Amino acid sequence: MTGLDQILASTVTWIERNLLVDTVRITAAPVGEPVLNETTGLLEYPEGDLVYEGPGAVQGGIAQSEVAAIPNAGRPWVKETMSRYRLMTPLTAPIAPKDSIVTVVEVHNPSRADLIGRSWICQDPGIAATTEVVRITALDQNQTAGREPS
Repeated sequence: MTGLDQILASTVTWIERNLLVDTVRITAAPVGEPVLNETTGLLEYPEGDLVYEGPGAVQGGIAQSEVAAIPNAGRPWVKETMSRYRLMTPLTAPIAPKDSIVTVVEVHNPSRADLIGRSWICQDPGIAATTEVVRITALDQNQTAGREPS
C-alpha cells in the first residue's frame, strides 16, 4: 500500500466514524400512477424500491450562490428555488440513481430531529473520483413532498 493509499484509508475511517453518523434512506424514483389522498387532497405517488439505508450525512450549501430560482426549460415559471445540498455516504454504499429520493431516517443529535422525514432529490448519480474518501451525491430539496418530484 502506497503512502497515499494509507492516508486515504485513514481518512475514510475518520469520516465514517465522525461525519457519517446519521441514517439516510435512498429510494428509487417513484413509478406508477398517483393516488388521491382524500384527507390531504394531494396526489401521492407509490414509494420507489429501497436502494440504500445506512450511515450518511446531508449538508446544505454554505454560499448564497448555492440557491437558484431558474425554471427548467419547457416548464412554466414557478416560485420554487433549487437548493443545493450534498449527500455523503460510505464508498461501500450503492450509487444513488438520478431522481432517487433521499430521506433522513435518524439523526445523532436530538436537536436536529426536524430533519427526520425531510427529503431531497438526487440531481445526478454520485460523483466519482480516483481518490475518493466518501461518496458525494448532488441533491435538490424536495419541495413537493407527497407529490411527484419536479
